[in-house]
Amino acid sequence: MDVAFSPFGGNGTERAGFDAKGGVKVAFSEAFLQELAERNDIVDVVGSYVRLTKKSGSNLFGLCPFHSEKTPSFSVSPDKQIYHCFGCGKGGSVIGFIMEIENLSFPEAVEFLANRAGMKLPEQDDGGASRKRERLLALNRDAARFFHEQLRTPGGQIARDYLAKRQLNGRTVTNFGLGFAPDTWDSLTRAMKAKGYSELELFDAGLVRRGKTSGVYDTFRGRLMFPVIDVRGNVIGFSGRILGDGEPKYMNSPETPVFSKSHNLFALNLAKKSKSGYIILSEGNIDVASLHQAGFDSAVASLGTSLTPEQARLLSRYTNEIVIAYDNDGAGQKAAQRAIGILEKLDLRVRVLRMEGAKDPDEYIKTFGADAFRNLLEASENHIEYRLQSVQNQYDLAVDEQKVAFLKEAAGVIAQLPGSVEREVYAMRIASKTGVPDAVVLDEVARQRKRKLSQARRSQEREQLRPARNLQTAVRGVRYENPRSAAAEEGVVRLLYLDPSLFQGRDLPKAGQFSSPELRHLYTVLLERCGTGGPVSIAALGDVLTPEETSLLTSVIQKPEVLANGAQALDDYIKIIRAESCIDRDAPDLLAFANQLKEQKGYGGKDGTE
Repeated sequence: MDVAFSPFGGNGTERAGFDAKGGVKVAFSEAFLQELAERNDIVDVVGSYVRLTKKSGSNLFGLCPFHSEKTPSFSVSPDKQIYHCFGCGKGGSVIGFIMEIENLSFPEAVEFLANRAGMKLPEQDDGGASRKRERLLALNRDAARFFHEQLRTPGGQIARDYLAKRQLNGRTVTNFGLGFAPDTWDSLTRAMKAKGYSELELFDAGLVRRGKTSGVYDTFRGRLMFPVIDVRGNVIGFSGRILGDGEPKYMNSPETPVFSKSHNLFALNLAKKSKSGYIILSEGNIDVASLHQAGFDSAVASLGTSLTPEQARLLSRYTNEIVIAYDNDGAGQKAAQRAIGILEKLDLRVRVLRMEGAKDPDEYIKTFGADAFRNLLEASENHIEYRLQSVQNQYDLAVDEQKVAFLKEAAGVIAQLPGSVEREVYAMRIASKTGVPDAVVLDEVARQRKRKLSQARRSQEREQLRPARNLQTAVRGVRYENPRSAAAEEGVVRLLYLDPSLFQGRDLPKAGQFSSPELRHLYTVLLERCGTGGPVSIAALGDVLTPEETSLLTSVIQKPEVLANGAQALDDYIKIIRAESCIDRDAPDLLAFANQLKEQKGYGGKDGTE
């Protein structure tokens, strides 16, 4: 079996930084990180993942790749070489973007960008983090080879029989690196130990489990094995299908340092090379293998879970169009509806297959042939038609009461469509189907849309009437206990980043007077950098800040500040910080009390009192 393997590890020597979870430290010089950022223009890098079209001043905007949204709130600044999402709060330099989008640790993101720019990595000592990752990936690769070899043994006959029953040929078996886990307690354990791997490494890779008393035993036993290979060619985990009776039918590797099933898709490493222009999303690994064997090389499957937002964003990096080919049963239809809701938020074109006479793509191809499936693909419905048909299936249109209920529910679906032309076309189609005048359906759609927009506007207004909440940062995991002081602390940090000369000869606040620990750390780091003459940029600071702190700093410097009045603004910020630091924290929170009174009086509520 030829399973590609390309371990990613980092090198560097000077400063400690944080990985994607703010954990393991790695070392790179400030000068190297600065040059790395300069040679990887953030617009070019981000533009290869996100469609950046909308401009606001010198900034570019697009749909955020890190959370679902319909209105672009993801900003990229060519001047500052930073990105920032006003929706979810994430932000940082080009290094932070690659960490998030590729799910890489800090050193892996640095190596990724260094390879992109043709830069040589300096040597580093990261405390063994890269070495551990390399060992786990190598272990997974060797385990995949072991499973593949077991498929050819006498004990693998049960798996070969199953593959023959499912009509998967030798070429498909090789392309996917399929294998067999012997139905024994320690076959893999003994084989991997013979190659020099320890029990701890096997446990960390999810390949063994702890015994109740002592020792370990193989996680996968008596199963057809599917290696899960990421888009960089690394074997990161496994999915095993049971070959006899028992549960679960499919078993996936647990979460490990190199594997997260919600962030990966089976066979995306192969599907990303397809020239079809779309990706087929199916439910099972066997379906995917059958589709590829029949010539549909863009098929992928989620790993034992419903489609996740992270998987959807991963798909959006490789295609603008998704064809959902889930099983033709109730569970499959519900899963399709959930997937549609996730995918449409990413501005993807979504189509849905309706398979008559077969329960899944594998059975359809075996029954009717590849050409029939190709015709089915070409005739597949867009997600709006699919949803409207799903609604119609619940009602008998020959009964007036049910016809009315159908019209109201269908109008609700149409009312959510963003384009007026789309709404009119589908409203007229529903009118024709039910024999109701076009104007009546259009009026119902307009009424429901007006109600939905009104609800959204009232919700937004209620949020805007909460001053304490508005002063909170959008950065996940960061909360200000004293929003008024934090606003001033943000101002100090912003001015320190933008114009350090303002701080010369001034009586500065002590770090201990900052109410926010995150802003306190940013203030301390920036003071240190300015004092030593080190580079002050998001990229250069990426080695000493956690991802949350980087996002917070990016959010802070994105806010407007008139530097011409910087000296006066700094004095005002310092006064507020000092005044707030002297306030008795056990005293009542007047701002919260005022908000409570407003809510009790129906402030901005149905009675309209303001």
